[in-house]
Amino acid sequence: MSELKESLLPPRPASAINLRGDAAASRPSPSGRQPLLGLDVLGLKKRGQGLKSWIRVDTFANSQLIEVDKFTMMRRCDLPARDLRLLDPLFVYPSTILGREKAIVVNLEQIRCIITADEVLLLNSLDNYVLRYVVELQQRLKASSVTGVWNQDTLEFSRRSRSRSLDNVFQNSSPDYLPFEFRALEVALEAACTFLDSQASELEIEAYPLLDELTSKISTLNLERARRLKSRLVALTRRVQKVRDEIEQLMDDDGDMAEMYLTEKKKRMEGSLYGDQSLPVYRSNDCVSLSAPVSPVSSPPETRRLEKSLSVVRSRHDSARSSEGATENIEELEMLLEAYFVVIDSTLNKLTSLKEYIDDTEDFISIQLDNVRNQLIQFELLLTTATFVVAIFGVVAGIFGMNFEIDFFEKPGAFKWVLTITGVCGLLIFLAFVWFYKRRRLMPL
Repeated sequence: MSELKESLLPPRPASAINLRGDAAASRPSPSGRQPLLGLDVLGLKKRGQGLKSWIRVDTFANSQLIEVDKFTMMRRCDLPARDLRLLDPLFVYPSTILGREKAIVVNLEQIRCIITADEVLLLNSLDNYVLRYVVELQQRLKASSVTGVWNQDTLEFSRRSRSRSLDNVFQNSSPDYLPFEFRALEVALEAACTFLDSQASELEIEAYPLLDELTSKISTLNLERARRLKSRLVALTRRVQKVRDEIEQLMDDDGDMAEMYLTEKKKRMEGSLYGDQSLPVYRSNDCVSLSAPVSPVSSPPETRRLEKSLSVVRSRHDSARSSEGATENIEELEMLLEAYFVVIDSTLNKLTSLKEYIDDTEDFISIQLDNVRNQLIQFELLLTTATFVVAIFGVVAGIFGMNFEIDFFEKPGAFKWVLTITGVCGLLIFLAFVWFYKRRRLMPL
């Protein structure tokens, strides 16, 4: 891994960079003003046409570092600019798998690559998942190189012999054979699913102890940690859901899956070119012409009818063969996508279970807080009732503190009777309130 990382590092000529920076800094502007320091004007002008570093892995598991601009990559892979924009690290796009005429555009988490029938072009990055993808792809290509060559020879022989029995024998003898683009796509899907599943596992390891602690001890620190955890969970669930939806959309569309079989399309194109060169040869005036368009006046009617019938038969045969091959290829790709759909769906179920556990914890905390709030309300109600009872003594004291003469004030034990009667009345009033609360079920007494 370290050797591959060092080989993929682009060279950094420090002297050239310093000379260029010093020259740009010392060059005065036409208006006499100093140029903006730290601003690469040339880079801004050519930011859409600049060279980008790509890692190229071919069918023989050979990797090399190339630098290609955007327009060259568009012509090389026959892709529009909007597809290359999905691979630009400056833009944030959701996970996408696009099947084009000559390439497959893959944007799955850290893996951003272009897969063709002959090579894989991966954006150069020092991320460990990108390096693991390159190493894993090389190992699988080296391990299956002999088996892949044998399978290609046997399948080519079965097509040429037009024998269904031989074709079934060879196909059953190697059920694990996949074209180059499907192997590269499989490694990308495996890397993305493994990365998302590892993040989900790490989130689970961190979440369950925190939630258990939160149920026993509700504090501001634990609530803040739970809030951050839920934000990470929502973001990760959105990413996993996008990958799952993308795989499901590919599985539901037979046209998109047939479009992604690049090796078969390349073989059909080469076969059509070979068939055009092997058309009937006609001689006229000791000169050879390869089924060139002839004048309807000079060519006999029988020859024209024969050419027309041969072209119709050839077109029907090619269409039948392509439709049959597309059906078989769709089944291969569908089984491949279905396997990783199960993996990503399991990860999504794991995150869904964690979200449900968080929701249950939030409901439990809310119930606890409501219970505490109800207890505080009940205590406040009792305190208010007791305050009302105590206020009765203040009313009595206020009445007896007025300046008016009465014979009852002259008796020595009169004030004791006043306090006793007032206390008994207050207690009766308090018990009456408590009975009322119990009758109305305002307190669990």
